[in-house]
Amino acid sequence: QVETLKAKLLEQAQEISRLRSELGGTDAEKHRDLLAAENERLRQEMKVCEGELRELRRQQQAPCRDCAHLQENTELQEQLSQLQRESEETRAKLAELDLEVQQKTNRLAEVELRLKDSLAERAEEEERLSRRLRDSQETIASLKSQPQQIKYIIKTVEVESAKAKQALCESQSRNQYLQEQVGMQRQVLKEMEQQLQSSQKTVAQLRAQIMLYEAELERAHGQMLEEMQAMEEEKNRAIEEAFSRAQVEMKAVHENLAGVRTNLLTLQPALRTLTHDYNSLKRQVRDFPLLLQEALRSARAEISQAIEEVNSTNRELLRKYRRELQLRKKCHNELVRLKGNIRVFGRVRPITKEDGEGPEAANAVTFDADDDAVLHLLHKGKQVSFELDKVFPPQASQEEVFQEVQALVTSCIDGYNVCIFAYGQTGAGKTYTMEGTAANPGINQRALQLLFSEVRGKAADWDYAISVSAAEIYNEALRDLLGKEPQEKLEIKLCPDGSGQLYVPGLTEFRVQSVEDINKVFEFGHVNRATECTNLNEHSSRSHALLIVTVRGLDRSTGLRTTGKLNLVDLAGSERVGRSGAEGSRLREAQHINKSLSALGDVIYALRSRQGHVPFRNSKLTYLLQDSLSGDSKTLMMVQVSPAEKNTSETLCSLKFAERVRSVELGPVSRKAELASWPSQEQLEVTEGLWVPFLFPFTPGREGTPAPSGRGHASPSPGQLSGRAASIRRKLQTSG
Repeated sequence: QVETLKAKLLEQAQEISRLRSELGGTDAEKHRDLLAAENERLRQEMKVCEGELRELRRQQQAPCRDCAHLQENTELQEQLSQLQRESEETRAKLAELDLEVQQKTNRLAEVELRLKDSLAERAEEEERLSRRLRDSQETIASLKSQPQQIKYIIKTVEVESAKAKQALCESQSRNQYLQEQVGMQRQVLKEMEQQLQSSQKTVAQLRAQIMLYEAELERAHGQMLEEMQAMEEEKNRAIEEAFSRAQVEMKAVHENLAGVRTNLLTLQPALRTLTHDYNSLKRQVRDFPLLLQEALRSARAEISQAIEEVNSTNRELLRKYRRELQLRKKCHNELVRLKGNIRVFGRVRPITKEDGEGPEAANAVTFDADDDAVLHLLHKGKQVSFELDKVFPPQASQEEVFQEVQALVTSCIDGYNVCIFAYGQTGAGKTYTMEGTAANPGINQRALQLLFSEVRGKAADWDYAISVSAAEIYNEALRDLLGKEPQEKLEIKLCPDGSGQLYVPGLTEFRVQSVEDINKVFEFGHVNRATECTNLNEHSSRSHALLIVTVRGLDRSTGLRTTGKLNLVDLAGSERVGRSGAEGSRLREAQHINKSLSALGDVIYALRSRQGHVPFRNSKLTYLLQDSLSGDSKTLMMVQVSPAEKNTSETLCSLKFAERVRSVELGPVSRKAELASWPSQEQLEVTEGLWVPFLFPFTPGREGTPAPSGRGHASPSPGQLSGRAASIRRKLQTSG
């Protein structure tokens, strides 16, 4: 039996191979029915083979090992699975053929529509040609039916008239053209008839295929009906089973209902008692809202009155507190001005992506909502409070910061020395506050713009000259950032005039007259300044930068000269070598920076404790800032701090140093002003019609210093000069 089964399976495999070759060599549509019938026959044989296999398994008493029949049985099962897969592939191909037939049917419908359109167009063309042919025939007949004398006349006209001959030639050529058109249309008609015949043949073939498909659809419809009938029977069986289960459940429900009725009979007395209690409670609840509303009204009135009294008291206290706070700040500022204290502003930079993420990047700095001069630092779980003259939160803009310092800047025009320097650890935002960016400039550029604005406002009575110098202290060496040799070391010396002021010989000084000049100076200075990348700051300043602005003025009416200096200092940031990762030259730079900042701390300590000797000469930085820290200057320190948790130690040191600086008293500030020497009245009368422009005292021959230019004026008359000299003399006598 196994051998027979094996032979049958081999025959089926050969038959499937033959069918596959026929599918590849012929049209698939012609063999569709053959494939379906063969597939059905193979299915039946497969079922028979499976039944025989099951019979063989039942007949087998005990499993045998290493049996040839068992191996053959395994091979037959593999061949059977292969045949099943091939049968599935055949089914897939049949589905593809069905889809292709559907597409061809659609294309046939489109061809029929196009054929109808072409037939209609051909009929119209034939009708048009027939009309033209009839017209031509009628024309020819009319020409033939004319009498003979007309012919003679026509011949005579041909001899005598060229126009008639030309018209006849045109008629003959038109007739020939029409005959050619008729021939061409007949040829086209013949071709269209041939196309119609071929289309009719194609339609007949497609109709035959459609009939085959309709038969297949009817067969599928019959199978679907059988399946629906089987499903209907299955549904009926399910309904019967559900009905029987429902009867059983209904019986159980009836039994439960009988028990519930018994319980209801026993619960009726208790229900009557509960109903009576419910009615009494209902009456109480109906009366309760009235009592509750009355109690709520009285409580609301009392609470509203108490809240209004508390609010009015709070508003009055808040108004008094703010007034006292403003008065206290005003008195404190006046006291600071009289004592000459160094004013200290604090600015907290925002948290940035360079601070990282996690607990180390958490915000450790908070602010007082009622006092903008107090900030709180959370250090090692303890909150430490600091009071400065002004504190700027991270959201404060460059414009807001400059509004607080512009009063100091404008006092430079009046002849006072002003110093503004930024202090703090590296990466705290000192350079951003002092220099800013091109789109959002800092104090340096805004201060010069403000000076130009103030100078323009006083141009009617005063002549001003503004000059700028830029220097840096790099590794305890003073360098000129605007000079031709930035690496050249400069020295700090006392002025030879005996005033005790310090100056730097050879320091380049540029006269600026517009914002464009300022930008050029800043760009040139930025190129020469030393900056490097460290672990704490990508663009760390490796030197102390000083921008020295000198404003010289002359009152043309009184001859009063003023000289004011504005020192804008961007200190290098203090850093811990272990955290910054400085090595080699970076390590040497960090050591010099920390040494100079330590010397600055020693100077502040000596000034605060009023020692007799102040160690200004311990560092180039403190020596250069001696004029600003020795009582002859209005000084402001901008302390920059980082709010990150990992920088709390450096922030604590910076804020403590700021408090020490704030307590230093430098004494009252003096104004640098003197009267210029004026010629006598007789000399003014001799120089009739002549105006000598004022020359600013620039050092001649110094590199980078342009020659000063005078201000042009109209030539006054002798009477005007005499009157002006008399008025100046009276002013001088009045002012002593």
